[in-house]
Amino acid sequence: MSESRSFISRDEAQSPFFVGLDLGGTNIKAGVVDDRGRPLSWLSVPTDADKGPEDAAARMGQAVLQAIADAGLQPSDVARVGLGSPGTMDIPAGKLLKPVNLKGWDDFPIRDRVAHHCGLPVTFANDAAAAAYGEFWVGSGRDFHSMVLFTLGTGIGCGIIIGDFSIDGENSHGAECGHLIINDAEDARVCGCGRRGHLEAYASATAVIKRAEKALTNRHSSSLAARIAEGAELTPKLLAVEAEAGDELSLEIIFEVAQAMGVGIVNLLHTIDPSGVLLGGAMTFGGNQTELGRRFLGRIKEEVNRRAFAVLAERTTIDFASLGGDAGYIGAAGIARVEHMKTNGQAN
Repeated sequence: MSESRSFISRDEAQSPFFVGLDLGGTNIKAGVVDDRGRPLSWLSVPTDADKGPEDAAARMGQAVLQAIADAGLQPSDVARVGLGSPGTMDIPAGKLLKPVNLKGWDDFPIRDRVAHHCGLPVTFANDAAAAAYGEFWVGSGRDFHSMVLFTLGTGIGCGIIIGDFSIDGENSHGAECGHLIINDAEDARVCGCGRRGHLEAYASATAVIKRAEKALTNRHSSSLAARIAEGAELTPKLLAVEAEAGDELSLEIIFEVAQAMGVGIVNLLHTIDPSGVLLGGAMTFGGNQTELGRRFLGRIKEEVNRRAFAVLAERTTIDFASLGGDAGYIGAAGIARVEHMKTNGQAN
C-alpha cells in the first residue's frame, strides 16, 4: 500500500472521519481515513527533530489540517486525531519521557500540544502499537481476534492487540517484545538498551550488521567482502542480494535471524495465544514477494513448530504484514476511533 497508494473520494467515504499521525525520527506522516479505515488523503513532512518538540508539534498540527483539506473535508468533519510516537512515554499523561531518537524532547506533553495546534482531540499511542492496530483493523490481521506485530528494523518494535485493545501496560511499556530474553548466557549478545540476551540483539538490522562484520573480520569466505571493497554499504539489503546470489554466509545470517524470531514468537504464543503473528518493517527480506522472504518465513515457522505446543504451532497464523509504511498512520487513526466510540458509548 505504501508504494502505490489509492484513495477513496469524499462521496465514497463513511463518516465519522479520523486523522492519523505517525511521528518518526525523520518524517511525520499524516492521513485521513473514514470509519472503515479507508484512506482519503496522505502527506509527509520532515520531523526536523533538532528544532525541538514544540516546533514539531506545530507542524504536526498543520499537517493534520492539510490532510483534512486534501480530503475535501473541514476540521469539524473529523471526530478525533490519533498520534503514534516512538520512545518511552506515559500514555495516560500524553507525554514523551526520554525518547532515544528525539534528543531534547524529554518530558514533552506532546498529545496536548498537538491538540492545541490542530484544534482537535488527540489520542496518544506507541508507534508500534499503532502499526499493529492498523494491520489488525484493515491489514493482514483483519480476520484475527488477537494478534502480535513485530516490526523488524534498526531495532525491533512490537504491538499486541487483544480484542479491540492495544496492550499498553501499567507503565506504558507493554509489548516491548524486542526485549524478550532469548539467551540468558553471561556472554549473550548485548542489546541496544545495554542488556544482554534480548531478541533485538539477535534479530534487528543492527544485530545483522554486527554479526556480518564479526564474520568478515574472522575472514569467513563471502561475496560480501568483495562488494564492500567495491564501496557497497553493509546493510541487510546487501545481505539479501548476496544471499539470493548464493552467498552462504549471508544466507546463514538471515536464517539466524529467523531462528531468533522463532524463539521470540514461541514465547508469545505460550503467553497470550494470539490468532496470528505478523512481521513487518524494513527487514523482511522481500516478504512474500521474494523467494528469500518466503524461505525466511519458512525457517521461522520451522522453529515455531520445533518449540511450541503442537496446537499453537498448527493453529496460529504467522505471516507478513501488508500495509507497509502506512500501517502507523492508519492504526493511529484506528486507535483514535476506538477512543471516540468509547467516549460516546458506542459498540464497535
